[in-house]
Amino acid sequence: MTEIPDDGFIDIHAHFTTPATEDQSRRAWQKMLSRGIYLPEPFEWSLDRTLEYMDLSGTAKQFLSNIPASRAALQASNDYGAAVVARHPTRFGLLAALPTDNPAAALDEAVRGRDTLGADGFAVTANYNGTHLGTDDLFPLWEQLNDWGSVVFVHPDARQAPTLDHPAPLYEVAFETARTVFDMMFRRVFSQFPNIRFVFAHCGGAFPALAGRVSLLGNEAWVPHGLPAQDLELQLANIYVDTAATAFSSSLLPVVATLGADHIVYGSDWGAPCTTTATAEKNRNSLQHSAALTSTEAAAVRRRALDLFSLDSHRLARDSKSSASD
Repeated sequence: MTEIPDDGFIDIHAHFTTPATEDQSRRAWQKMLSRGIYLPEPFEWSLDRTLEYMDLSGTAKQFLSNIPASRAALQASNDYGAAVVARHPTRFGLLAALPTDNPAAALDEAVRGRDTLGADGFAVTANYNGTHLGTDDLFPLWEQLNDWGSVVFVHPDARQAPTLDHPAPLYEVAFETARTVFDMMFRRVFSQFPNIRFVFAHCGGAFPALAGRVSLLGNEAWVPHGLPAQDLELQLANIYVDTAATAFSSSLLPVVATLGADHIVYGSDWGAPCTTTATAEKNRNSLQHSAALTSTEAAAVRRRALDLFSLDSHRLARDSKSSASD
């Protein structure tokens, strides 16, 4: 095993896909084309290419996530992700996907992910097959994850149809993320389950930029189930965001103003079909030179995931010491 450098990046937002036949890859590509995502060829995640990029970028560890749309595919994906982690325990961690359109199945998969697969945390989609995360039906799931003190990574659904002929991953995902954060706030999810660390992708989408508006207007008489400004402020304590495709001052400044620099976690979006080495590196380099963060703050973002995954941090440190003594 390779010792993990002190300045290595810990990446909370990295994707993978399960192995597929040529026909399956082509059909998946055709679905992307139908949604306006004009990739020049079918996409296939590669473990070797991922490790090469991690070495190139100084990424010490990636927490892998993949959330297929069906329960069977989701379980198979979690199994495959756990196998990748078992082969490379110091380079990868697993965020087990949960099928939140079926609360009972999501709870079962959370238990399986934690007890059988050894998952480090969990991954959910903001709107999974029409079910949003603020629904009361998911409260038993949140109660269990709260008891465990879990990390929950929240990703928007990039499989949506185009908006105004623009593919959803371009900007629509940012609005879906904001809708999800605010709905969960109005339903007091963050305050009722304070031991869950929620990490929202892409700097929280449009949420940080709109937080002031909702704080101003959220408790007006015309707003159902009002949200007083002090309630909004209290709930911010459990919210983190990652830097995937958003490590630029225009995105980071609203986050710093709303959540603080200490709630930013490094994310690359590596493994997504629309992420290339060039875009991932431009995003990573921008983080290190952003005017929104001091050099000390930017350095802290690189490894902040270890503050969230306390058990994994211990495992990572233990494995590093073992490697050094080999």
